Amino acid sequence: MAKLYFYYASMNAGKSSTLLQAAFNYDERGMRVSLWTAALDDRPGFGAISSRIGLSSDAHRYEAETDIEARVLADHAEDAIACVLVDEAQFLSGEQVWQLARLADDAGIPVLCYGLRTDFQGQLFPGSAALLGIADALVEMKAVCDCGRKATMNLRVDADGKAVSEGAQTEIGGNDRYVALCRKHFRQALAG
Repeated sequence: MAKLYFYYASMNAGKSSTLLQAAFNYDERGMRVSLWTAALDDRPGFGAISSRIGLSSDAHRYEAETDIEARVLADHAEDAIACVLVDEAQFLSGEQVWQLARLADDAGIPVLCYGLRTDFQGQLFPGSAALLGIADALVEMKAVCDCGRKATMNLRVDADGKAVSEGAQTEIGGNDRYVALCRKHFRQALAG
């Protein structure tokens, strides 16, 4: 029975590299996968699933109105898809999460979603909230805070490295804009 999985963590936990390793494993066995990532990231060199350790792969890009289910089913009708892999799953809409659930439930295609649980204010992203609510399996991946404890929070920082506590929920950036911290050091940085 196919399942809907949600692998979640703070930034820098290896979500994208784990997703790409799963895609490689399917491909190595001659099985086709459908890779997806959010269309939000418009930085030069992006537009694919890319990890900090140098792995990357092209992927379909989804926006809020993208019907992922219809696209996967159309592709599946042409050539069987063994698995759907979604990066940046926090940016999925609630409806898209239900589309992915139907792919697992009705089409029998396993769906593995990878993303952040919370934003820079400790609030759930819409896609993450929906996945936490309906996924068959929840898997927490681990990142490490500077103190050595598990990092569960994503601190947004400005150009000077100072904590940012207000702003839009979504602001694209990497290590230049976000730091993974344990909750204690996240709170301390915001109180700063």
